[in-house]
Amino acid sequence: MNVELLYHTPDPERAIATAARLCYAPVGAAELMETMPDERMRSVLSTIMESGHYSTLEHASYTFAIDGVSRALTHQLVRHRIASFNQQSQRYVKFTKGIECVTPASIGGDAASKKTFDEAISVVVKAYETLLAAGVPPEDARYLLPNAAETKIVVTMNVRELLHFFELRCCKRAQWEIREMACRMLDLAIPTAPFIFMDAGAPCVHATCPEGKMSCGHPYDSVSRSK
Repeated sequence: MNVELLYHTPDPERAIATAARLCYAPVGAAELMETMPDERMRSVLSTIMESGHYSTLEHASYTFAIDGVSRALTHQLVRHRIASFNQQSQRYVKFTKGIECVTPASIGGDAASKKTFDEAISVVVKAYETLLAAGVPPEDARYLLPNAAETKIVVTMNVRELLHFFELRCCKRAQWEIREMACRMLDLAIPTAPFIFMDAGAPCVHATCPEGKMSCGHPYDSVSRSK
């Protein structure tokens, strides 16, 4: 798995604070962006985060490039509807040089299970290649491809949705692959906006676990929140 932060709103914390302050300022946003002292900016951000006025967080966004993850992961990822996605197409891309697959640790760590997994993948890949060679369009041959098939995707979320995403997917009860991806995304986001992402991650980082009897029983602490 490879996760890269391609782009984010320049100076996201100042952009967010400017949007919030504009509601009560006699001057325009451009002037606020230029002149707001850092101390005032942090005060505004503190008010936003404590009061739950999260609409202002939507004025900053982050774009990530994610490679080497499974289709099983991206089927979960696209359920986060307040986001933009562009994914490598199995309709237009012909995988004629083999198909890389993600192997879960529960399978890879057991020789017999790994053998079963690899053999099944091999049969599917051979059948896929046979269909392509027979002239079957990739968009039809892809019906054979497994959830394990590696894919690439570009994801853009605003900060409000990103915080919500981290709450759900950094949780230890999240599926292991998407949790690893979310934690890597969080690690990349923190240095760009340390105040905004100060308490980001699973709910147990900054509050109590909402899972009730489904709780994992092993909450994160402030140091290990994204590990």
